[in-house]
Amino acid sequence: MNVASDLKKTPLHDLNVSLGARMVPFAGYEMPVQFPAGVLKEHLHTRAAAGLFDVSHMGQVIARARSGDNADAARALESLVPVDVAGLPEGRQRYALFTAEDGGILDDLMIANRGDHFFVVVNAACKEADLAHMQERIGDSCEVTMLADRALIALQGPRAEPVLAELWADIAGMRFMDVRACDLHDADCIVSRSGYTGEDGFEISIPADQAEKVCRHLLDHPDVMPIGLGARDSLRLEAGLCLYGNDINTTTTPVEAALEWAIQKVRRTGGDRAGGFPGADVILGQFASGAARRRVGLKVDGKAPVRPPAKLYSDADGKTEIGHVTSGGFGPSIEGPIAMGYVPVALSAPGTPLFAEVRGKYLPVTVAALPFVPNTFKR
Repeated sequence: MNVASDLKKTPLHDLNVSLGARMVPFAGYEMPVQFPAGVLKEHLHTRAAAGLFDVSHMGQVIARARSGDNADAARALESLVPVDVAGLPEGRQRYALFTAEDGGILDDLMIANRGDHFFVVVNAACKEADLAHMQERIGDSCEVTMLADRALIALQGPRAEPVLAELWADIAGMRFMDVRACDLHDADCIVSRSGYTGEDGFEISIPADQAEKVCRHLLDHPDVMPIGLGARDSLRLEAGLCLYGNDINTTTTPVEAALEWAIQKVRRTGGDRAGGFPGADVILGQFASGAARRRVGLKVDGKAPVRPPAKLYSDADGKTEIGHVTSGGFGPSIEGPIAMGYVPVALSAPGTPLFAEVRGKYLPVTVAALPFVPNTFKR
């Protein structure tokens, strides 16, 4: 498939092409949407064994306190996100959100405490804006730098640990959200036990010039298959995880998005670290009084997929529009169509019957608890 010549390429572009990937434009990059096995097999292989994803299009950022005291960097980051950064131990990472003054979400990200700096991974489509945001808001106290010379891969699935343990035995001692430095096939890597599939697994930052070597070594293992963006999307949907730009954006707040768990108590109630982030009045007000709408899972009756931006209704005649779908497709692990969307809180309880408009027809859907497939993180 031909793509525009002005698209950026990841350090693993040549490897992806050599493996037969179908390449598509995504977030300004030429990215593999699927490999010869196809999306369905890639999805199921990740759930059963181990899938290798090129996610090098994402932004890798270093935030280092100009004072040399990492506690100052933590305090600076807490002025941008509603999560507990100061209480994050060295060697651990946490899911976070950049919020706007009106409570909307600018991006979702990962923040890792590396001891003398914080390592931040942001979404590809937002990374230039995120870098500018960080430099403008905390640049006086922190040196904020985008790493341009590193690749990022994800190894996901129940066989991810034994596969990676063949390169680094200490991997077995890591638990969910641990972050460590290690050598993989003589490459200086940063490994986190995390990912976006709902499966146990790892995300690995690798020097760009050594990324293909490491990936080829991993792909030599019979349990490992290359996975494209198509299966990455169906895996994260089954896991009930948000895609920025679809399920969350500047018009949604963390409370509306059912992401209250990401805002620790120390940033919500009492003490001198409660609030102090953009949109705190709105977001904490919704904690206290509730939001009008909520992100929910949706099970679809029948076999027809319901995709965004399908409208949701409380009646089969399409007279009362009550929300919309933000993500949707076929869930290979549950062998049926699933979706996520926003509905009024009064209609957000699992089991609530609703209707989705698809090509002029109103298909029955049922509000479902998230995730659709239980996660297997190693706690």
